[in-house]
Order: sequence, then C-alpha cells, then structure tokens
Amino acid sequence: MSATTPPTLGAGVPAVDGPAGGRPPISGSGGGRPPLPSTGSPAARDPAGLPPALSPTRRAWLRFKRDRRGYWSLWIFATLFVLSLGAELLSNDKPLLVSHEGQLYVPMLRDYPETAFGGDFPTPTDWLDPFIREQLERPGNWAILPPNGYSFNTLNYFAPSPNPAPPSSTNVLGTDDRGRDVLARLIYGFRVSVLFGLALTAIGVLIGVVMGAIQGYFAGRVDLTVQRFIEIWSSVPELYLLIILASIFEPGLGILLVILSLFGWMGLSDYVRAEFLRNRNLEYVTAARALGLSNGQIIRRHVLPNSMTPVIAFLPFRMSGSILALTSLDFLGLGVPPTTPSLGELLAQGKSNLDAWWISMSTFTVLVVTLMLLIFIGEALRNALDTRRG
Repeated sequence: MSATTPPTLGAGVPAVDGPAGGRPPISGSGGGRPPLPSTGSPAARDPAGLPPALSPTRRAWLRFKRDRRGYWSLWIFATLFVLSLGAELLSNDKPLLVSHEGQLYVPMLRDYPETAFGGDFPTPTDWLDPFIREQLERPGNWAILPPNGYSFNTLNYFAPSPNPAPPSSTNVLGTDDRGRDVLARLIYGFRVSVLFGLALTAIGVLIGVVMGAIQGYFAGRVDLTVQRFIEIWSSVPELYLLIILASIFEPGLGILLVILSLFGWMGLSDYVRAEFLRNRNLEYVTAARALGLSNGQIIRRHVLPNSMTPVIAFLPFRMSGSILALTSLDFLGLGVPPTTPSLGELLAQGKSNLDAWWISMSTFTVLVVTLMLLIFIGEALRNALDTRRG
C-alpha cells in the first residue's frame, strides 16, 4: 500500500482521520458500539408516546389511564359496587352491635327476643319500636346503628306520614307505596342488578367465545352449520318465551339468568368468529401446526389470546345491556318477585304513583348513572385496545 493511499475499513470504505489520524472517537467509556437512543427520545416511542419496552398489557393500561373520563368512571363504579356488597352494613333495620345492661348482642347474626330488652313478648325484637329505642338510650346502654336504619323489606309501622311518604329526616329518599324505604331499595337493587349483569355477562362470554372459536377456527361446513343454527335460534321470540315461562314457573333471578343466557351469546360469537377467521391463516398458526400441536392447543395457547381484544372491549357494553334487560323485565312484571329489591320494580311503582316523584326520580338517576359509567368504561377500554390511536 502506497503512502498516498488512505487506509480502508472493511470493503474499501475510506477511513476518516480523527484527532490522531485514525478512526473518529466514539463517545462513551471504553469505545465500542454507539449508545442506543434512550426511551425518552422521540425515536424510541410509539405514536402514543409510550416506551417500546413495555408489555402489551401494560401499554394498554397506560392508554386506558390517559382517558380520564373512563379511568375515573371505573373507580367510581368499582367503589359503588364494593359498597353495595356490604349493603347490610350500610342499610339495615338491625343494629350492628348492642350493649344492654352490660351484655353485648349482635343482632345482624342472631335474632333476640323482645324480653331480652325489657319487652313483654318472646317474639323477635322490632328495633324500630319506640319502646326498644328508649331502652337502648338509657344510661349504660348503647347501640351502633347503620347509616340508614332500614332494610329493603322493612315496613316502618311507626312512620309519621302515610305511604308513599316524601323525603324526610326519617326516610332520606322517602318511602314507596308499601312503606319501604326507597334508599334501602336502591342500595340493594343496585347490588342485585350488578351481580346479575356480571353473571349474565360471564355466561354469555363463555358460550360466545366457545361458539365463535369453533366457527372461526374450523370454518367450512362447521361454520356454515353453526351459522344456520344461530339464524334459526335468533328468530325465536325471546319475550314470548319469557311470558310463557313466567306463567309456568315462579319468577326469579335463576329463570331470567337461564333464559337470557340462551340468547345473549350470539352477538359476541360473531366478533370472536371474525377474529378467528382472520388469525387462523397467519404464520404463527401455520408454524404451530407444523410443530405438531393439536387444534385445542393452538386455539387455547395461540389464537384465543390474540382474538380477545373485541371480547374485552365488548364486556362493559354487554354488562350495561344485561342490567337494562333485568330492569325492563322487572318493569313489565316478568322479572324477580316483588319482595326482591329491583330498580325496575321501583320504576313501575313510580309510574303507578306519579305524584310520588321521589320514587321514579331517584331510581332513574341511579339507573342512568350506572349505565353512563359503564359506557364511559367501555369507550375507554375500546380506545386503549386500539394500538393505532395516538
């Protein structure tokens, strides 16, 4: 090599003289590969501004938190639901704890006779009786009462106003036409509605995912046969079936759950079917087949996890539909028995007693707030699972 020819690097690439006539200096200690851009640089972030090292679940959660309306709706709904699970501690006609003449009683766990508190009869104690209240207010005696002193079926025979009574210091939201406290009915009715919605959603998701996975993965004749079955089954009049069964069996949550579960899975199965039809021909499924995995293993380990996005986004909307279905059937008299607290039964009472505005107004407010929170959660969840959004 002549002295006039510059040294080359690799395949004839001329070297650039550095300060000492060699290679250019590389920043950092010890030389070596240039440092990668940090996660804070724009080149290392996705359009949503999230670092690429995060897992898909973590990235979806961060996108969900950015939607403040859906995020706070989730917290509010979860708080209300958790509080309703302890409805007996919030609204009950029995004290939580009683101390009478130095002896402790737990009325929520056991019924005590009236004679234990100075009464004349061995019947269960009526804790709303003014005589019993007077006994508990004597020196040395005390009682820890719930915030609302009525249960969902409590009849206050000592109420100062005829029923339905307007809101007062005795009944914060008034009473219904039978003298039951509206606030207590709302608390217990909200719990029944949410639990029913959760159960119906879980059953519908289970059946819908199974049916949609079978259709989408096997396709062909299997898909065609199941689709024809769904078309026939969806044409069955659901409301007429409910009316017939309500005339045969005693109305209850179990009958409603079974009937609505028979029809509530078909909408979700279409989404799952579409996802499976799209994913069944992708490279990772072909590779799994080449490795000898069975159809069940491919569905469970590979295709199903990549097809759950529409299922998760569908859950809040499905749950709001379940709550609305129960309320509508109760309003028509085809739902739960009258003794069961229900938002639909309260709406029916409000329709029958138009002058008792507090019944329909409070029930309508609870129903609208519940559905609104679920819709906000569903919208935020849908946006969080959409990776194309910035």
